[in-house]
Amino acid sequence: MISLIQRVSSARVEVDGERVGSIDRGILALVAVERGDGAAQADRLLERILGYRIFEDSEGKMNRSLSDIAGDLLLVSQFTLAADTQKGMRASFTPAASPEEGRRWFDYLVERARSRHAVVATGRFGAHMQVHLVNDGPVTFWLHSKPVNNE
Repeated sequence: MISLIQRVSSARVEVDGERVGSIDRGILALVAVERGDGAAQADRLLERILGYRIFEDSEGKMNRSLSDIAGDLLLVSQFTLAADTQKGMRASFTPAASPEEGRRWFDYLVERARSRHAVVATGRFGAHMQVHLVNDGPVTFWLHSKPVNNE
């Protein structure tokens, strides 16, 4: 699984003009499921999202995690993060999981996040979404929990 995490002051997701998820200070995590991903990759990715130290401590150093600050989490599925962009001028989505597997493991990630963290919002899987955010910093990191058999 792949996640592009962004430290945000606020973020929201809309589908057809309807707000489906929003957060205040915390992390917006765009998430892609790759072929071969499963519970182990989702659990490891969640551990990293909740524990990655991207918030400033009293000395201005990035030493605090989302869990440390009790910030909000917005999880948004984005299969394009799994694209292979190494050749040509058009992405290949061969590394991405099928839509069914993507939904299965994204839903699992959301369920696990909600069991471990107080505020978890989501986008809508498979929908055309508008994501609005105020990136704080900007601070953005790419996290990868490699699939078992990355072909």
